[in-house]
Amino acid sequence: MSLEKPYLDVPGTTIFDAEQSRKGYWLNQFCMSLMKADNRARFLADQRKYVDEWPMTEDQKQSVLTADLNRAISLGGNIYFLAKLGATHGKSFQQMAGSMTGMTEEEYREMMIKGGRSVEGNRYIGENGTAQAKNQPQGHGTGRLL
Repeated sequence: MSLEKPYLDVPGTTIFDAEQSRKGYWLNQFCMSLMKADNRARFLADQRKYVDEWPMTEDQKQSVLTADLNRAISLGGNIYFLAKLGATHGKSFQQMAGSMTGMTEEEYREMMIKGGRSVEGNRYIGENGTAQAKNQPQGHGTGRLL
């Protein structure tokens, strides 16, 4: 039984709800495995071999291998778990966020210092704000961390 989800109309935002949690369970477990140094070393030595040890979908594995964080989130990844993937690649959370918005780290930092994105044009899908899909890398195969 599906619940009504009015939050699906928020542009540029994937809400990590129960459905996303179920979908991304193994992807997020993989990310948690990167908390251990020996697992990080194994992953970096042969990424494909390591991800193949996990019962993720092929799409999830590809999002990891290409470090496409936006795609990983759409496939059930939680940003706090995905941060472990970014850290494994030597990236800060700010660098990750910048890559996901199509901005450089400096552009992202400056936007956040100025208070973040405007709500104008970003209240619901279909407006013309900066967070709208047509103005963002989400869903367009860009926004990769590496």
